[in-house]
Amino acid sequence: MIRFEDVSVTYEGAAGPTVTGVDFEVPEGELVLLAGPSGVGKSTVLGAVSGLVPHFTGGTLRGRVTVAGRDTRTHQPRQLADVVGTVGQDPLAHFVTDTVEDELAYGMESLGLAPEVMRRRVEETLDLLGLAGLRDRPIATLSGGQRQRVAIGSVLTPHPRVLVLDEPTSALDPAAAEEVLAVLQRLVHDLGTTVLMAEHRLERVIQYADRVVLLPAPGAAPVVGPPAEVMAVSPVCPPVVALGRLAGWSPLPLTVRDARRRAGALRDRLADAATDQGGTPPAAAGGPAPVRQRQAGPDPDPVRQRQAVPGAPRRSLFRRRPAPAGEPARTHTAEVRALSVRRDRVQALRHVDLTVAPGETIALMGRNGAGKSTLLGSLVGLLAPTSGSVTVGGTAPHRTAPKDLVRHVGLVPQDPRDLLYADTVAAECAAADRDAGAEAGTCRSLVSGLLPDIADDTHPRDLSEGQCLALALAVVLTARPPLLLLDEPTRGLDYAAKARLVAVLRGLAAEGHAIVLATHDVELAAELAHRVVLLAEGEVIADGPTAEIVVSSPSFAPQVTKILAPQRWLTVAAVREALA
Repeated sequence: MIRFEDVSVTYEGAAGPTVTGVDFEVPEGELVLLAGPSGVGKSTVLGAVSGLVPHFTGGTLRGRVTVAGRDTRTHQPRQLADVVGTVGQDPLAHFVTDTVEDELAYGMESLGLAPEVMRRRVEETLDLLGLAGLRDRPIATLSGGQRQRVAIGSVLTPHPRVLVLDEPTSALDPAAAEEVLAVLQRLVHDLGTTVLMAEHRLERVIQYADRVVLLPAPGAAPVVGPPAEVMAVSPVCPPVVALGRLAGWSPLPLTVRDARRRAGALRDRLADAATDQGGTPPAAAGGPAPVRQRQAGPDPDPVRQRQAVPGAPRRSLFRRRPAPAGEPARTHTAEVRALSVRRDRVQALRHVDLTVAPGETIALMGRNGAGKSTLLGSLVGLLAPTSGSVTVGGTAPHRTAPKDLVRHVGLVPQDPRDLLYADTVAAECAAADRDAGAEAGTCRSLVSGLLPDIADDTHPRDLSEGQCLALALAVVLTARPPLLLLDEPTRGLDYAAKARLVAVLRGLAAEGHAIVLATHDVELAAELAHRVVLLAEGEVIADGPTAEIVVSSPSFAPQVTKILAPQRWLTVAAVREALA
């Protein structure tokens, strides 16, 4: 269905080809995963399938790419639209209408399908992706994850024979990601749809792949083969594979289920290691205590309760856990009290309480639309409280001038390009140094620490999603704000880049910076966060130490925790240290 024949792509002004020696075939009805570190050309390979490369991106394509027998060099993207459906890294760039239902129908209108066919397919897609409750919503009011699902739905409705997806789960919560991947698997197995997908969160998708195409380094020829074989040599791998490598398992497991079946001896070694070190095995610590207890009441259904009295204040369904007796008072970098925020017709936050201490890292988690980005926007002054209060550095952010606020708080938004305006990376870094009053080279040093291979003369708009995030984060960190806010900071980052990000953020926390990050990346939360705050329908439903919260949650537990339960391990690094 898709065939690459010795393909290389070179962009104007580049020192060498972005990809070279790409030669593989994707048969009809297979799901093939494109993997590799950030910046190795995965998006370029995907763009060559849809014809966007080179017809819209420019550059020179050598070799041959065919899709359903059509040569993409001689067929414009519009001539491939009936065969190929594409979802890029940025869902906003994909939308052409204002509402969810219109967006789902637009592609079919362009292909001239009959109205009755369009109506049926829209309804099917709304149900498949859990979008029925959002059908009339303006796209501008959706969360990042909701937009991602709409973007995927808009290419599913025309029923293309080939789907090209660039990080389709990057903005989705774990449950929504599983739903989308289950839909893709049904399309592949039941309808014979061919799927070529690039994804950094391999722990989510590796088990669904028929084959993996690994781009190991910029300009290097790809490695193609079954997932277990490719993961054995890959520089990027999910935690389940990393744990298998550490334990010496062969063949390597790709799923939590396979790893659990082989983890008995490893659990015994970890229990013995804990005992030898004078501690107790994690299993002896007992299960985590519940952080919130649901109150008894005549109607525990929050949806029915809200619908019964429209506009009425919502009674909390959870008891607050009192602060431990005698706990000393701490100075807070940020404090949120009884915060409620309404955005258009949506009650985004309801009576939220949150304190952030210096040196503390907090992960905000919850399904798409739970209110995580709204809470970050309130902390940085982008949104004014409907009721309640927000205090950062002793000031109310929404009433503080931006030039004064940057000394207290910085935000890296979901779309980091919103922060970038210069023509080159070097100019962007120089401007950040000037704006922050920092020593020349400060921002560039931060960029190099996160992603070493970004060239000074590169235009920020030509960067990959991960590279763009690294640059935006460096721009914000240049001012060294006491409170750093990050919205989905690992979108587009491979495991090595994520490890560098974790190291940078740990260093900032050690220096006393407070960090609040909204994330669906459970592995990042396990690696970095001191506390996890779970949000649901705009309310805080859990707030406690990371191990206590994520271990007790099937949705938000990391892979290592699931594999080694009932022992309470969070990361491969912790297991490696214990065994050493």
